[in-house]
Amino acid sequence: MTVTAKLTEELLSLPCEDRIRIVERLLESLNAPADNEIEQAWAIEVERRIDELNSGTVRSIPGEEVFADIRQRLGK
Repeated sequence: MTVTAKLTEELLSLPCEDRIRIVERLLESLNAPADNEIEQAWAIEVERRIDELNSGTVRSIPGEEVFADIRQRLGK
């Protein structure tokens, strides 16, 4: 087994939240340094959306429902 395959296997055995953190770090390493203003704007937007969900102003739509709607619209 290659080092990459072994590492991948080990990483996949981690809890979901740990894998997400690792993916984020890897993606950051591939991209140019983030613009602090953009990061702040996204943080504000995320908080706004969380507040809307918590207050009931908007409702979330399960992914299965979204994809079913897309398949229906595409005739698949």
